[in-house]
Amino acid sequence: MATEPRPEPPTARPPAGRPPTVRPPDRRPPAGGPSGARRIRVRRLTARTRGMFQGLGSALTTPSTPGAPLLADASSRWVRLLPYAVAFACVAALLPSSIVLFIGDYGVNGALAGALGTAQTLPLLLAVARPLQAWWIVFAADVLGALVLLGADGTRADYWPWPPPVLIGYCVLMVALGLRESRRALFGVWLATGVAGYVLEAFRPDGYTSIHTLLLVLSGVLLLLTSAVRARGDAQRRLVEQETISEAERARRTLLEERARIARELHDVVAHHMSVITVQADSAPYRIPELPDAAREEFTSIAASARESLAEMRRLLSVLRSDGGEGERAPQPGLDRVQQLVEATVRAGVPAELRLAADLGDVPQAVDLSAYRIVQEALANVVRHAPGASTRVSVRAEDGWLTVLVVNGPATEPGSAVERGAAGTGHGLVGMRERVRLTGGSLDTGPLPDGGFRVAARLPLAPDPVPSADPVPSADPARSTAHAGPAPATTPEDPE
Repeated sequence: MATEPRPEPPTARPPAGRPPTVRPPDRRPPAGGPSGARRIRVRRLTARTRGMFQGLGSALTTPSTPGAPLLADASSRWVRLLPYAVAFACVAALLPSSIVLFIGDYGVNGALAGALGTAQTLPLLLAVARPLQAWWIVFAADVLGALVLLGADGTRADYWPWPPPVLIGYCVLMVALGLRESRRALFGVWLATGVAGYVLEAFRPDGYTSIHTLLLVLSGVLLLLTSAVRARGDAQRRLVEQETISEAERARRTLLEERARIARELHDVVAHHMSVITVQADSAPYRIPELPDAAREEFTSIAASARESLAEMRRLLSVLRSDGGEGERAPQPGLDRVQQLVEATVRAGVPAELRLAADLGDVPQAVDLSAYRIVQEALANVVRHAPGASTRVSVRAEDGWLTVLVVNGPATEPGSAVERGAAGTGHGLVGMRERVRLTGGSLDTGPLPDGGFRVAARLPLAPDPVPSADPVPSADPARSTAHAGPAPATTPEDPE
């Protein structure tokens, strides 16, 4: 039956006088297409490979715990499994080749060849965790194999006393030994290898090529290189431990020095009041003629106790001043000299401004000295760690508290080469905390979101000051959450 052809759908034709528009094909790969995914996979694979090699290098220079497998301390699971993979590959390659070589080239019995090949290669798996024990087995099997080869009648035997598979397996074992054992054990292994080789050389059959010297040289080189890698790892580990101990000792020494300094300054504060008590108690009978005899005896006892306390303090101070520091006998500074600190900071290239309340009231001498030292330490840290940073110093008294605030912005000038290489130890903050603890106040320090730093101290002006709802002042409302910001590039720490 004839069918009528279907009519083709009409196609849109451009208007008369206008050429048809031809759009070029879009050859750009879609976003997230195959090429983009491929690039992401390549980057991940590259990063993973780089991390694995870095972990391998770190693990090779880190000695494992005795009895633990080689590279057991590596962070990557693939690096920890690498020694097992290498040992298994060596056994899989050397075991059949050893058996075939013993049977085909040396004419050894099949069962004996299998036993020798197994004893010479299978202990490489044990060498991952206990290389010295594996060496004893392999060494005995190699010497026994050389004795067996004396009675063999192979026609294509070439090397004596170590066949090539034995040579390769022994070199792999030397790597495991060098990464784990002590130098004395490595020297004993190398010496035993040389003695056994030269003794067996005396029994070398005619037509065999001696390779015991080659094995002696290769084993010595491998032991030397791997032991050097291990020694480097030991040295780095001991250096890190020593640096940790030194840092702890440095912090402890700084704390003790600051406490001794505070004790000397506290003596100067207390000695003044004790001297006044002594003078008043001694002069009371002369200033008040009508005192009864009991009151005179009481004043005499008070004066004697005060003099005894002063003598005890002087004896203790002589121990603290055993370094012969005469500068400590000078009058101790206070808040009246804060202006001089700010001016010295400005001369050092740091723009600083001071806001000092006109009437601070009666400031105890210990609080006066502690506030001065805190400002001194904070400004020294700004000069050292944030050169050129704008700095504000504020000292005010409110509700029985003396508030000291030092705020600096980010550094505007590059620091010196020494400062760029040192991150700061924070020992200066230790002294601040000790002084605040001495007076019963509070200290708050931390970085600011803009890259600056903030030191805020609140010291009591009276034995029982009025509690404050905001124990730690902020530089301004915008910086009231300074501790939530990231750590700045240069944070002031302790000036050395």
